[in-house]
Amino acid sequence: MTNSRRLGIAIAGVGRIGHLHARIIAEQVPAAHLAAIYDISADKAASVAAEFGIEAAASIDELLASPAVDALAICTATSTHSELIIKAAAAGKAVFCEKPISLSLPEVDAAIAATAAAGVPFMVGFNRRFDPGHAAVERAARAGELGQLTLARITSRDPAPPPIDYLKSSGGIWADMLIHDFDMANFIIGSPVVQIWAQGAALFDEEIRAAGDFDTAVAVLTHANGAITTIDGSRKAAYGYDQRVEVFGTAGMAISDNQRVNNAQIYRENSSQLSALHYFFLERYTESFRNVWLAFTNYALSGGPSPVSGADGRAPVAIAMAAAISAQQGRPVSLDEIH
Repeated sequence: MTNSRRLGIAIAGVGRIGHLHARIIAEQVPAAHLAAIYDISADKAASVAAEFGIEAAASIDELLASPAVDALAICTATSTHSELIIKAAAAGKAVFCEKPISLSLPEVDAAIAATAAAGVPFMVGFNRRFDPGHAAVERAARAGELGQLTLARITSRDPAPPPIDYLKSSGGIWADMLIHDFDMANFIIGSPVVQIWAQGAALFDEEIRAAGDFDTAVAVLTHANGAITTIDGSRKAAYGYDQRVEVFGTAGMAISDNQRVNNAQIYRENSSQLSALHYFFLERYTESFRNVWLAFTNYALSGGPSPVSGADGRAPVAIAMAAAISAQQGRPVSLDEIH
């Protein structure tokens, strides 16, 4: 693939995240264009296609057979990811896959192997790496500005729990929510996780408890270089979307704090007030999603290393699996146990 023309990107799955990606590609990525879409719901596909003035494909096979499609963005249910990655690779298409690649490590490995064998670009959609604040923390940590890294702390709290039907098939709080934070721990510390201790509880949501999942969770990750990352998560924060990242070292500290709706600060005689936090990830991470597509497009057109490789995508899946075992058995779990 060369950079002599715009990259034609097709999207499989145009639910909330797929629709967001479609809009960004169509409106904010000069070197790419939205070539086609597919969704298991023909009505949804037709509606989104009409919005962007393109055709909806009747099947994945039709989508992949189109010469206008250079790359496939996989935004379907997690259970379909690995199969679609393998199909797209066989068709010679560059592949962007939403997280996680799969909830099964053998399926993750098969998907990664298929892209490597076909020689196609492959990137996993961990968008938080592309948030300017989080990326600045990572750069400071990796450049040695903080000295020897010893501790990281990540807070991840959603404004409301997901629909219970989604949760039942998503892999639970470790795999569908905190997997972003497991990836962020690897990203900012720059050393793989070798052990995890995790604890969860269902304290306020009866449906989540009945489904056997947690609404509140804590994890302590030990990295190969000895650094320790602590993560706390909650399915509900009454005040909005709470996302904070901190790295501490022997020479300093770096923090990426919450974003707010605006920068207003109101001061009174006996009180002060800041604006509210963004409500959810669609608002909080708008810039990061745009940066993801700029990075993927440049990578697919120009080559070089993947911005988020298959190995990067595999690591948090293994950590999530270890976290689930740890929470169930009440013990630290080594990543060597996970296969």
